Amino acid sequence: MERKPGLDLLRAIAILWVMPFHSYLAGYMGGGVLRWSGWMGVDLFFALSGFLIGSQVFNALVSRGGIDFVDFYLRRGFRTLPAYFLVLGIYVAWPSMREEPGMMPLWQFLAYTLNLFIDPNRGAFSHAWSLCVEEQFYLLFPLLALLLLRTGRLVRGAAVIAALVLGGIVLRTWLWMHFVQPIQANGSEAGDAYLRFLYYPTYARLDDLLGGVALAAARSYRTRGWAWIERNANGVLMTGVLLIGLCMWGFNGEQRFDLAANVFGYPILSVAMTALVAGAASQRSVLASIRIPGAEWFGTASYSLYLTHKMVYGQLHGRFAPWVDGHGIWTVLIYIASVLVVGAALHYLVERPCLRLREPIRRRWERRQSGYVTTPTF
Repeated sequence: MERKPGLDLLRAIAILWVMPFHSYLAGYMGGGVLRWSGWMGVDLFFALSGFLIGSQVFNALVSRGGIDFVDFYLRRGFRTLPAYFLVLGIYVAWPSMREEPGMMPLWQFLAYTLNLFIDPNRGAFSHAWSLCVEEQFYLLFPLLALLLLRTGRLVRGAAVIAALVLGGIVLRTWLWMHFVQPIQANGSEAGDAYLRFLYYPTYARLDDLLGGVALAAARSYRTRGWAWIERNANGVLMTGVLLIGLCMWGFNGEQRFDLAANVFGYPILSVAMTALVAGAASQRSVLASIRIPGAEWFGTASYSLYLTHKMVYGQLHGRFAPWVDGHGIWTVLIYIASVLVVGAALHYLVERPCLRLREPIRRRWERRQSGYVTTPTF
């Protein structure tokens, strides 16, 4: 898929939205609007992933009638695993590099189940929860797409997406009533229960991925819905911006733990993020012609920056606090520069070389296939 400046810009926004929020949570710096809205950057990543991976899968179904699963997982594996395993190895081998002392068991990181059984009080490398959601999506989505859309029946796929969204609403309602509300009724802090049952689990945060997938299906199958988006791209984009503003207000402070925010807030937020992605992907959007210096680099390096930024925060705050903390704008600049240096090192020394290594392996596989892609029979 060709690079689109609008999508690169969204990736850059997502990573620059998340990193200050995590610095605040870790007690280092940050504040203001990022103090309570920066977590939404992860939702933007999810919507982008749903759209990009969905487009890859649906384009294969449209053009070839099947999916080359070996090629798909080769692409995903070389893209995500090397940098992840290196950072995970550092966290495990050198506990002094952790931003917090407590860390979940290694097997949960290796099995990508961290987000399903997480203890919020053991927060070292806890931001890997979103990578677990992504990997679960990579594993299951191509199989589901092949089952539902191999014959081109979009109605069936749309019904499944709608059922998953409605099921999420029902499930979040039940979880809130049984695990969050009783704690609030006792006058206690409901934060840990909220994180365990309504923030980290895949089943509670699926709406963004589904929005991106629905958008990808609309474009790949050239539906009337996508044609309407192309005609009204800037209006769709502005709708997304306004809905994000609404969500930032609705999730502000203690309202984040309320029933309405958890039950209906996530679907509204997913619509907002999907609208942003739709606007960025459209050729007629204002984002299609914007070239912001550095946006493409931040978008390309966002994965390495995400993997390493909390570790960098921990080292600066733990080892070098007397020199870097409490100096106003200089503290901010030192943190930013340090994150960029470490993230860039991971990107250029690990991530990009592995992507270059991937291509000859993929070409050899394609030659073995002799231009014919087989698909499993279900």
